[in-house]
Amino acid sequence: QVQLVEAGGGSVQAGGSLTLSCAASGYTFRRNFMGWFRQAPGKEREGVACIDAGGFTTPYADSVNGRFIISQDKTKNTLYLQMNNLKPEDTARYYCAAGGQYGADCRWAEVYPHWGQGTQVTVSS
Repeated sequence: QVQLVEAGGGSVQAGGSLTLSCAASGYTFRRNFMGWFRQAPGKEREGVACIDAGGFTTPYADSVNGRFIISQDKTKNTLYLQMNNLKPEDTARYYCAAGGQYGADCRWAEVYPHWGQGTQVTVSS
């Protein structure tokens, strides 16, 4: 029922910028968190940032704080992740997640029942 489709990934040189989007269908932006996660081969999924229906965010992951911005357009049911000053260590597949319930760390993957297919981001030196 719920479908999340990420877009905007690609290859970029270090220092560049990229904006990811996540189009949600069958889901309403209310009383739940949406989030961005990333996973590199052989690594665990890392919570990057999350946002609730009111636009409130919790602290970003230390690795991206000050460089990434999460936002949403509720009229379009779309989530965004603006990534600035990209670094090689940002290389990963980025996933959109939805349905994260309150009362838990929204950067914990197990909080979310809905996931997109992911979009690859590759940052070269």
